[in-house]
Amino acid sequence: MLPLLPFHKSILERIHDPATSDFVLLARGLGLRRIVCTLMKIYDSPQTLTLLLNASPEEESAIGEELGVMGCRKPGLRIVGYEMGRKDRQDLYKQGGLISVTSRILVVDMLQSDIPTELITGIIVMHAEKVTPLSLEAFIVRLYREKNKNGFLKAFSDEPEHITSGLSPLRNILKELQLRTVHIYPRFHEEIKQSLERRRADVIEIYPHLTESMKDIHGAIVQCMSTTLAELKRSNTTLDLDDINVENAYFRSFDAIVRKQLDPVWHKVGPKTKQLVSDLATLRRLLMYLLTYDALAFHAYLETIVTSNITGAGGGQRQHQSPWLLTDAANVIFQVAKRRCYTLSRKAPLAPATELDLADDEDAWAALDEVEFGNEGGHSGTTDGSKKKWLPKGMDPVLEELPKWETLAEVLQEIEEEMMRFEGIGLRAVTPGSNTVLIMTSSTRTSNLITEYLESMDTDAPSGQKGRRMMERKLRLYLWWKSKLSDRKQDGKPGFGLPDRVGDRLTDDAADGEVSEALKKKDRERRERQQSRRRVRGGAANAAPSQRRAEKRGADGVVGEKFDSVYGLLAPQQTIVVRAYSDDTDDMMLAEIQPRFIVMFEPNQDFVRRIEVYRSSSPGLGVRVYFMVYRDSSEEHKYLLGLRREKEAFERLIKERGSMLMPILEERRSGSNDAVIKTISSRIAGGRKELNKEPSRVIVDLREFRSSLPSLLHASGLQVIPATLTVGDYILTPDMCVERKSIPDLVSSFNSGRLYTQCELMSVHYKQPILLIEFEEHKSFSLETVSDMKSYVKPTGKYPPKKTANGPNDPDGRSSGPTIQSKLVLLTLSFPRLRIIWSSSPYATTDIFADLKTNNPEPDPSVAVSVGAEDDSEKGAGVNATAEELLRCLPGVTAKNVHFVMGKVGSVRELCELPLERVQEILGVEPGKACYEFMHKGERRR
Repeated sequence: MLPLLPFHKSILERIHDPATSDFVLLARGLGLRRIVCTLMKIYDSPQTLTLLLNASPEEESAIGEELGVMGCRKPGLRIVGYEMGRKDRQDLYKQGGLISVTSRILVVDMLQSDIPTELITGIIVMHAEKVTPLSLEAFIVRLYREKNKNGFLKAFSDEPEHITSGLSPLRNILKELQLRTVHIYPRFHEEIKQSLERRRADVIEIYPHLTESMKDIHGAIVQCMSTTLAELKRSNTTLDLDDINVENAYFRSFDAIVRKQLDPVWHKVGPKTKQLVSDLATLRRLLMYLLTYDALAFHAYLETIVTSNITGAGGGQRQHQSPWLLTDAANVIFQVAKRRCYTLSRKAPLAPATELDLADDEDAWAALDEVEFGNEGGHSGTTDGSKKKWLPKGMDPVLEELPKWETLAEVLQEIEEEMMRFEGIGLRAVTPGSNTVLIMTSSTRTSNLITEYLESMDTDAPSGQKGRRMMERKLRLYLWWKSKLSDRKQDGKPGFGLPDRVGDRLTDDAADGEVSEALKKKDRERRERQQSRRRVRGGAANAAPSQRRAEKRGADGVVGEKFDSVYGLLAPQQTIVVRAYSDDTDDMMLAEIQPRFIVMFEPNQDFVRRIEVYRSSSPGLGVRVYFMVYRDSSEEHKYLLGLRREKEAFERLIKERGSMLMPILEERRSGSNDAVIKTISSRIAGGRKELNKEPSRVIVDLREFRSSLPSLLHASGLQVIPATLTVGDYILTPDMCVERKSIPDLVSSFNSGRLYTQCELMSVHYKQPILLIEFEEHKSFSLETVSDMKSYVKPTGKYPPKKTANGPNDPDGRSSGPTIQSKLVLLTLSFPRLRIIWSSSPYATTDIFADLKTNNPEPDPSVAVSVGAEDDSEKGAGVNATAEELLRCLPGVTAKNVHFVMGKVGSVRELCELPLERVQEILGVEPGKACYEFMHKGERRR
C-alpha cells in the first residue's frame, strides 16, 4: 500500500468523526477508494456495525482486498448477496463489523426489522451522485433516520459532471441523504496542489500526426456529424438543443443527453428523427474506431453499417435509411477506408483464388507463412514484389498501419536503451521501482491489438511496415470472413462480426453461437499470454513461430531450461504489461508493479492524476511517462474538453455551495402516522365520520422493490410492509389488489401470456382486481408513436392497404400482429371486473393509491400472504415437499404461480400427461409452451 498524502490525511481529519455526517466530492484519480478504505478501517470493530452501500460487485471485491492488505482480515469486509438467506443475514448483522449489502436487500431487511437499525454505527454511501428521490438509497436513509438519529452517514462521489443538471442539483442530493455538510476537492484545490506538485514525474508528450487517409476520413466523419446535428435541430425546432454540438458529441453521454431531450415527445417523433439520433451514436463510434481499430477492422465495420441500412430485421429492404450515408462525405469515408486496406487493379471478387481449408490453429497459419515467406520469422513485406498465393487476382494490399504503432516501437526501444544505460553506470541497484514497462490503453480490444503487434513486430522492416506480418494475417482473415458471409447469406443464416485475430477465427458452429471447448481453452491461454511479452536485448524480433513450436514440443526428457525459457516467469526488465484503463483498481496495480516507465497509449485525465499520486507517494522513485495523443484529432479535442467540463462542473458546485440554502431535514418517527384517517360508517345514524387510528399501510411484493414506487409510497406517509405475495404486487385494501406493469413489462407479459394468468388469479381471490400501467417520468405518455397511429387512418388513395385479422401491416407489407390496445380490449372482455389504471409516473401512482385507500379498511399482511395458497393449506401434511420443489424447477413455474398450478393438477405426473393446450391454459402461452417442450423434449428422439 502506498502511504497517504497530506491532502488524504486532511480529508480524513475532517470526516472521520462518527458524530458528523458528510458528503465528500473528490476529483477522479486522486485516491477516493484509499480514503474510503482508511475510513472503514477506523470503524472496523465487532462492537460496531458499519454498512457499505451502493458499491458494485467489482468495487466490493477490490475494497475487500485493499482492506485485507491494510490488516482488516478477521473477518474483514463481509458481502451480503442474494444467495444468503434471511436467517444468515440476521446472524451476520448481529456479529457487527464491516458489511457490504445491496440497496434492495437492505431496504427489505430494514422494513422487516431483520437488521437492528437503531444499533447501526454508520452507513457509507458510494456513488452519491446517483442518489435521487426515486432511488432506493433515499428510501434507506429515511428508514435509517426514523430509528437512528446518532449514527453517521458518509457519502462519496468522484463524478462532478453528473451533479450539474436540474435546479440546485447539489442541494437535492443533500436533501435526499439528509446531510448538511459537503466537502469539495477539485484538482486545483490548494492542499491537493501542494501535495502533488512537490514531486513531479518526467512527462514526455508525443503527438503523432494522422496519415493523409485518416485525416480525410476524420474530416468527413465530423462533416457528417455536423450535417446530422443540423438536420436534427431543423426537425425539432420546439426543443432546446443548444447544448447539442459536435464537441459534446465526442462523449458517450451525448447519446443519453439527446434522448433525454426528446423523451417527453418521443411518441410524436417520426422515424426520421429516431434514425438521426441513432446515427449520431454510430458516427461517434466511427470517430473512436478510426483511431483505435486497424484499417481492416475499420473497413469491415463500415461494411456492416451499409448492410444493416440496406436490409431490415425481417430480411426485406429497409424503409428508413441513415441520411448521412447518402452524402458526399460518406462516399469519402468508404472509398478512403477501402484504399487503406487494398486496391483493385481490375474487377475481382474478394474471395481467395485457391480456397484455404485450414484448421483454426495458429500453428497452421504460421506454417503457411513459412512456406510462402521462405524463412522463419523473416520480413514478410511485399516490397520485394512477390505475390502471395492466397491473394485474389487483381488485389494489391496496402495495409496502412496506425501511426501510434511505430511510435510505440520507438518508445520501447528508447526505454530499452535507458535501462541498459542505468545498468551500465550502476544506478539501477540504488533506485526504487521496477523495470516492468506499463502500457495503458482505452479498451481491452486496443490492448489485444497492441499485444499482437508487439508479438509479431519486425524491427528490420522499413518505416510504416513493422506490423506487416500481422496486417497480412488480418487481411487473410478478412478474406475468409467475406467468403463465409457470402456463403451464410446464400444459406439464409445471419452474419457475424470480423474476429479480432487469427486465433479467434470462427467455424460455422461458432458463428451460430456455439463455441467449442477447444476454442474457449485457446482464448483463455491467449489472454494469459497477453499479459506479458519477452523483450529480446538489442531490439531484435521475437522468436519465429517454428522456433517457438520446437521449444514447446521438445524431445523426450528435454525439459527444464527450454521449459523455463517459454513458460517460466520473466524478469521485470523483460516484461511489458499492457492494460486497459480501469477505476481506482489502477492505484493498487501501480503500487504492486511499481513501474518506472509508463506509456499512455491514449490520453486519460484520471490516470494522469493516478500517476501524480503514485509518484508523490513514492519518495526517491523516478517515473517517466510517455503521453501519446494524435495531433488535431477528436482524441485531443475530447481530452481537452473533458478537462474543461470537469473544471466548470467543480466551479458551478462550489458556487452553489456558497449560495444555497441548507435543506430542512424533516423529523419522522418510526410507526408514526401524521394523517389520521377518517372512515365513513353508514351503520351509524347520519353516516357520521369516526376516527381510525390504525396506520395506513400497503403490502408490497418483495420483487417490487426493484422499482421506485415503494420508496415514494413510504415518503407519502404510508407504511410499507414487504411480503412474498402469490397474487398481485400491491395490496391496498382487503378487497383491492394491484398488478403493476411498466410498458416493457406489459409488452413481454402479453407476449408470454403471463398477464392472463395474473389477472385470472386476481379475479378469483379479490373483489376489485386492478391492472396498473405505469409510465416513466419525463417520458412520452403514449403506447404508440405517431407513425404507428397513422396505420389506423383511413387511406385517401384508390387502393386501401391490406390488413390482416391480427392488425395493421408494417411498411414492409408484413403483419405487425395484434396491437397493445386490442390485447387490452380482449383482456377486459375476459375479465369484466378487472379495472385498468393509467399512471403517468410513480408520483402519480402514489396519489392514485392514496385516493383508492380513502374510506377503506387496511389490509392484513398474514391474509395477503396466504391468498392464492388455499389449496396448499387445505392439503396440510399431505403436501409432498419434494414434488413441490421439483415443480418449481420446471420452466414457466415461478414462486408466484406454483401454488396455483398445484391447485390445478394433483401431481407432477398429471402435469406431464396434460396436452399442450391445457398446460398453456394453466401457465400462459409462452411459459406453457416452454414447460411442455421441456417435459417432452426426448420423445421425438425416441
